[in-house]
Amino acid sequence: MIKKTLFGLLALIVALVLAVAINTLRKGSRQLDTPALAVLPVDQAGAATRLGEAVRLRTISSRDDARLNTEQFTQFHALLQARFPKTHALLKREVVGELSLLYTWEGSNPKANPIMLLAHQDVVPIAPGTEQDWAQEPFSGVVKDGFVWGRGSWDDKGNLMSQLEAVEMLVASGFKPERTVYLAFGADEEVGGTRGAAKIAALLKERKVRLDFVIDEGLLVLDGILPGLSKPAALIGVAEKGYLSVVLKMSATPGHSSMPPKKGTSAIAMMSAALKRLDDEQLPGGIRGVGGEMFDTIAPEMSGFSRVALSNLWLFGPVVQKQLEAAASTNAMLRTTTALTIVNAGNKENVLPGRAEATVNFRILPGDTKEQVLDHMRTQVTQAVGPDKFELFALPGAVNASKVAPTGSLQYRMLNKTIREIFPDTLVAPGLMVAGTDSIHYGEISDHIFKFSPVRANAEDLKRFHGTNERLSTSNYADAIRFYHRLLSEGAKATAP
Repeated sequence: MIKKTLFGLLALIVALVLAVAINTLRKGSRQLDTPALAVLPVDQAGAATRLGEAVRLRTISSRDDARLNTEQFTQFHALLQARFPKTHALLKREVVGELSLLYTWEGSNPKANPIMLLAHQDVVPIAPGTEQDWAQEPFSGVVKDGFVWGRGSWDDKGNLMSQLEAVEMLVASGFKPERTVYLAFGADEEVGGTRGAAKIAALLKERKVRLDFVIDEGLLVLDGILPGLSKPAALIGVAEKGYLSVVLKMSATPGHSSMPPKKGTSAIAMMSAALKRLDDEQLPGGIRGVGGEMFDTIAPEMSGFSRVALSNLWLFGPVVQKQLEAAASTNAMLRTTTALTIVNAGNKENVLPGRAEATVNFRILPGDTKEQVLDHMRTQVTQAVGPDKFELFALPGAVNASKVAPTGSLQYRMLNKTIREIFPDTLVAPGLMVAGTDSIHYGEISDHIFKFSPVRANAEDLKRFHGTNERLSTSNYADAIRFYHRLLSEGAKATAP
């Protein structure tokens, strides 16, 4: 009897090992076989100098003051006109919402749906007190050691200027697009895009424009960041998480600190309990949707146990998910995230405050909704402090997650192919954009919205995004120009998707 049990157990183990091995080997590469493309000559030094000029203009936007730094934006517009004269002579240019720009390059085939490239003019400010930490002055735009230094060199003037460099080259060569090409450069992306991208999208909708595809800033060519992957991975954002900020308020009887109330009943104690509950009991996650497709795409390209585990999530799913949840970047792909961002209570050390207030920010996963998140928050806070101890409300600007662009489409395939042509050493996979972009405003006029920046980045580079020592390598910038040149050359054909 014992022998039969042991043989049965052994047979089960062998069958399991065989199933895992067969399933791993059965999942072959999903990468496109793309022929090598001749490297396009680019005036790398001249382009870097022009990007540096753009960086020197302090186009910092404000959510509350639409006129902040207006003169810097208008100087930037003048710079674009001066540095890209052929583009401005041929393309129609419109100013929308006072500071945002919309360019139209008329195509020869009016029956073909147009395409759009997005970028934004505005940049985030420098964190006070960190100016001395920069290797180069934050708005110097200096070209040194193979980099263009300064705020906006990467986010997002690098994209904006490389798009115009590509258009200028194409116009000079006599290229004529069959599809109409739009370039939209918002002036307030960093504060929500409501004055720029939202108005441009509304204008195009009013004109009954239906965009074949949209390319905006987004995910990157990541090098050495995904464990078990030896090659760089170019991730195409096919969806963007939603955004919701909720204010939570607690009220209690104010009083003197020498006579505190019953344990757990002060405004600060109740708020602490509620916030801890929200932090501990976050919305459920899982390897599904866009994240699941991404891991399914890169699994055959990985080595060792990483390949085995990702190819057999039916068996290793809980282990893989636990590992992914341990890192902030991968955890964000699995769930609607909860971030405790603002807390205010009290104004004197010997006074018990009568009110405490906090703001909680959620980034909503495709498939979840704002209403579900609010219900989740009410439930958790109620369980922490009771049903009648608090009030909460959503702040303006909340949006659900974007639609998911289909990866089986011709549009995705064309973008995939272009990336492989310009970055032949990379793997391409779909991904989820966890931050916000202007492209979320265009969901009503296109089903194919992709968030991808043709920028190589490693773990050290990612720290520079919105941080100290932002910079873009001149060689990387030249590749970005080549990327947009190829994308427009192929994507503007009427026979393209």
